[in-house]
Amino acid sequence: MRVLIVEDEPRMAALLRRGLAEDGYAVDIASTGTDALWQATEFAYDAVVLDVMLPGLDGMEVCRQLRDRGRWMPVLMLTARDAVDDRIRGLDAGADDYLTKPFSFGELAARLRALIRRGTGDRPTTLTVGELRLDPATHRAWRGTSELTLSAKEFALLELFMRHPGQVLSRTRIIEHVWDFSYDGVSNIVDQYVAYLRRKVDRPFGDERLETVRGVGYRMRVPEEAPQSVASG
Repeated sequence: MRVLIVEDEPRMAALLRRGLAEDGYAVDIASTGTDALWQATEFAYDAVVLDVMLPGLDGMEVCRQLRDRGRWMPVLMLTARDAVDDRIRGLDAGADDYLTKPFSFGELAARLRALIRRGTGDRPTTLTVGELRLDPATHRAWRGTSELTLSAKEFALLELFMRHPGQVLSRTRIIEHVWDFSYDGVSNIVDQYVAYLRRKVDRPFGDERLETVRGVGYRMRVPEEAPQSVASG
């Protein structure tokens, strides 16, 4: 999942970036409203964490303009203000949720997971494809009864495939949702990480779920004998 953090205070931005990256998100940063509007319009994000107090365009206006431009990714708005009128203004501007500073990172992460689940289409709390199961909240994944040991990036890549079972995902789309702007766009990092996943998800079980679609990208195969299902625990 790829998230845009819009925060002009460098220390806060760095803390949020580190915490979300440890949770497996690809994280980009914008420090002004103008930059945020451009990035969120030009690139695909699964959610935006948006501070209200920004130089130039404030968070309210950024959110309003994003909605006017048809950008419907979930927006979690942050502010030091706690007045009811400010919360109402933020929600009326198109924000999906509102968090007042100071806040705990655990609460922010939980709210972000909830927003992403209901952001676009079906967003169950637990993902299940055949005998594969993944819980984004606890960062645990299983194949059958065997728990998988995955790095943060491997987990993020598996989550992306499991949110789009049966769909062919191009390398570009995978990079956009799993890696941030620090990726140089030159190496074969997607192929490497798919290979890492196969060693953990497919090879020990003697059954391939991650398929290569030659010249296009990769797909998570949905087994006919075990159709995709979801759980909402």
